[in-house]
Amino acid sequence: MQKNFLVMVGTRPEAIKLFPVINQLKAQTSAAVTVCATAQHRHMLDQVLRLTNIVPDIDLDVMRANQTLDQLTARLLQNVGEVLDQVRPSRVIVQGDTTTAMTGALAAYYRRIPVSHVEAGLRSGDIYAPWPEEVNRKIIGTIADQHFAPTARAAEALRRENVPEERIHVTGNTVVDALLAARSIVDSDPRLASRWDSIRAAHGNRRIVLVTCHRRENFGAGILGIADALQTIVKRQDVAIVLPLHPNPNVADVLSERLSGHPRVELITPQDYTDFVGLLSLAYVVLTDSGGVQEEAPTFGKPVLVMRETTERPEGVEAGTARLVGADRDRIVAETFRLLDDDDHYSAMSRAHNPFGDGHARERIVKVLLDA
Repeated sequence: MQKNFLVMVGTRPEAIKLFPVINQLKAQTSAAVTVCATAQHRHMLDQVLRLTNIVPDIDLDVMRANQTLDQLTARLLQNVGEVLDQVRPSRVIVQGDTTTAMTGALAAYYRRIPVSHVEAGLRSGDIYAPWPEEVNRKIIGTIADQHFAPTARAAEALRRENVPEERIHVTGNTVVDALLAARSIVDSDPRLASRWDSIRAAHGNRRIVLVTCHRRENFGAGILGIADALQTIVKRQDVAIVLPLHPNPNVADVLSERLSGHPRVELITPQDYTDFVGLLSLAYVVLTDSGGVQEEAPTFGKPVLVMRETTERPEGVEAGTARLVGADRDRIVAETFRLLDDDDHYSAMSRAHNPFGDGHARERIVKVLLDA
């Protein structure tokens, strides 16, 4: 008898981390898979779905300009509830910490449909950082009956919250599965492999500092601090900055005003996943406030400076692949310069063990889903 799975996907990170699971599940004759895209992030989600040949069975298209979190949550909860009543799945699969994941789990709970949580157990210990993701994860953790923890530390966090041992499964993080698949695609396609030749040619031997930032808790003073730091870093003649600009005006307007027109700054649009993988390969060091990038960069041996005060992914810090620098100008500049000037320090960070997985998380997850 087939099991009927409904998979919720709303944002680009969810699509990246769930496409290995979706494709693995679809290959099983004992599984029927319905993909529901909420399009919480429309354009960036569609990029990944096209790349991975995933066509959503249901598309809620909930994205609205400047919508508040409560507006988004209310719309999602109602619309996802209607989908569940229509599809009547035997299990709902959600990933991570988005509003899509949280409302998907909550709507399933209201109907007594069991929930599987991919990337479970991440905790920063501060409900306002990351905000609102920390609380989203805790809500999902209360509801789910299958917790796919990416690391032993994440599993231990669940145990401290009294999640029964038999419901916790340490699988590794599917982001490593996704990244290795994407690198294979890039390497086999000359067009993709040459995507960033123009940046290589323009900046020669300069070292590339790849920057991503989008977190809500950095809006305002945080973005200003980051912009000040980048202006200082790019004064060095041996450095070029590549910055895919997040479309949110709280980020894009500030960074564009401070950095546009500089000959050693490349402000580019948000990139398709394979193009971002190419950028990671090109980078010397990565500055980010993203959770996913903290997991992706170590796979390529790239040191990560995390522009946040806390992280729900402390494994990278503990392993030595990442350092927390906050959004403070002086800390960002000091740690970036240390990586640029201290070869031993750079080598230690770039060669540290990747704690986030071995590229086989999807097989472990699907086995548990089908055996339950």
